[in-house]
Amino acid sequence: MTNRHGSNVVEPIRDLNKIEEIKKYLLNRSYRDYFLFTFGINSGLRISDILSLRVDDVKYSSKFIVRERKTGNKRKIIISDKLRSEIESYTKGKKDNEYLFPSQKGNKPITRVQAWHIIHYAAKTCGIKGNIGTHTLRKTFGYHFYQQSKDVAMLQYIFGHSSPSITLRYIGINDEMVEEALRRFSL
Repeated sequence: MTNRHGSNVVEPIRDLNKIEEIKKYLLNRSYRDYFLFTFGINSGLRISDILSLRVDDVKYSSKFIVRERKTGNKRKIIISDKLRSEIESYTKGKKDNEYLFPSQKGNKPITRVQAWHIIHYAAKTCGIKGNIGTHTLRKTFGYHFYQQSKDVAMLQYIFGHSSPSITLRYIGINDEMVEEALRRFSL
């Protein structure tokens, strides 16, 4: 699948078992990389907004405000209890002004390219087919939020999309999935 710019569109990770497999794989490699994946799929933020976060942005509250780099809009991020627990563990011993995802090369965060490598290769190693990249984290959040809530309007609001159809297409709800659901439907 390609987008209107002709580039490949990444997919969400739909299989919950594969998400757990990636978490285990990353945790064995690097706590930072595991937390990057976990934070991404639980926040719904774009990678550019994730990488610019510092410890004190997320450590002391159940929510935080991000000014999205892509849109310039302010967005309130609610931290779930499970993510709060992950944040507390991950940030223990870190300085407040430290980047949440520090590079080993000086006082800066990892790059988008490094983040892509982390996510892409973890997914491939765990046998996930299809186009997987950093935006997969946001789409995975969206897909599973929708699966749990069935509330496309709320997800549309969270993502700042202009219509429900954009949100459904964005999270990978496609004609094939609709046809399968309709085949199983019966009253």
